[in-house]
Amino acid sequence: MATSYRADHVGSLLRPPDLLEARAAHAEGRLGISELRAAEDRAILGALELQRQTGLDVLSDGEFRRGSWLTDMADAVEGFVADRIVIEWHGPGGGAEASTARVVGAPLRQSRRLTEHEAAFLKTHAAGPCKITVPTPSSFLLVSYKPGLTDRFYSTREAMAHEIARIVRREIAALVGEGVPYIQLDAPYYTSYLDAKVRERLRQHGVDPDRAFEESLAADRASLDGVGREGVTLGLHVCRGNSRSRWFTEGGYDPIAEQLFGTLPVDRFLLEYDTERAGGFEPLRFVPRGKTVVLGLITTKEPRLESRDTLLRRIDEASRYVPLENLAVSPQCGFASVAAGNLLSLDDQRRKLELVAQTARKVWG
Repeated sequence: MATSYRADHVGSLLRPPDLLEARAAHAEGRLGISELRAAEDRAILGALELQRQTGLDVLSDGEFRRGSWLTDMADAVEGFVADRIVIEWHGPGGGAEASTARVVGAPLRQSRRLTEHEAAFLKTHAAGPCKITVPTPSSFLLVSYKPGLTDRFYSTREAMAHEIARIVRREIAALVGEGVPYIQLDAPYYTSYLDAKVRERLRQHGVDPDRAFEESLAADRASLDGVGREGVTLGLHVCRGNSRSRWFTEGGYDPIAEQLFGTLPVDRFLLEYDTERAGGFEPLRFVPRGKTVVLGLITTKEPRLESRDTLLRRIDEASRYVPLENLAVSPQCGFASVAAGNLLSLDDQRRKLELVAQTARKVWG
């Protein structure tokens, strides 16, 4: 579905301190689930008002009910077990870091909807266009398959990813049925296939990056197969990692652009373009006519506020490859893909969201 959401955003917002305190108290057994839900409700109402005041065209709940952008999957689906992986982070405090992860260690059995506890409250209180974010099956293909464990239940990464695709497809269909107007699929791991260093690490671990890319595309397409589209905008967000202002991949979209843009049946591509590590706009020539590119020109990783003149110039540059009427603008990623959030303040966040809306109004009226 074609839309005119010009002032977009990726979804997650900085959690207010009282919400972080409530989540910590709940994790320690000092706060019940009903009290936690009440704290989340209050914080979400504040986040919705912030988004209205800053002038955004579409509202989210800030992902305030989640520990991170993808935790709804493991929370709602039995079969994930705790594990640790090492991530090579770049940016503040970068380097190799052991991180908690969820890997598939049993047959996957869905115990509840992924976002049902989020969607109803958001739809009721947004009083306008709103979006729900859902992780793609490709988000789990590399990190949730552990040889020697997962292959007892799913013989290949592809088989596991397609099981997750069935879960995601049911969730999208349910959100469509509930009348959620904008569903955003988050897919940060596609940039693993364009970063030469990450590709080499994958090979060292016995993973063919080209085959994994094809399997990622196939699983994500399967999650959209047969889903009704009338009245709904489907977006795909691609970034390079986002945790405490750090990232884990670098490089332009060139190696994956033709297949990524040309074969995924979504309406909007939300793309990171805030720094040189994202490359140039030339790969946008592969975006099919009629689809929208949301230019993530405003960084969520540092407080520095971009120049509006620079943003206008960059939008003009991108319009050489995608018509201006098929462009929009947003921050490059969420402000808090993990609950701890990036290294900037609530005031910094507000100024950046205001800049998104001001830039969109200047360009598109």
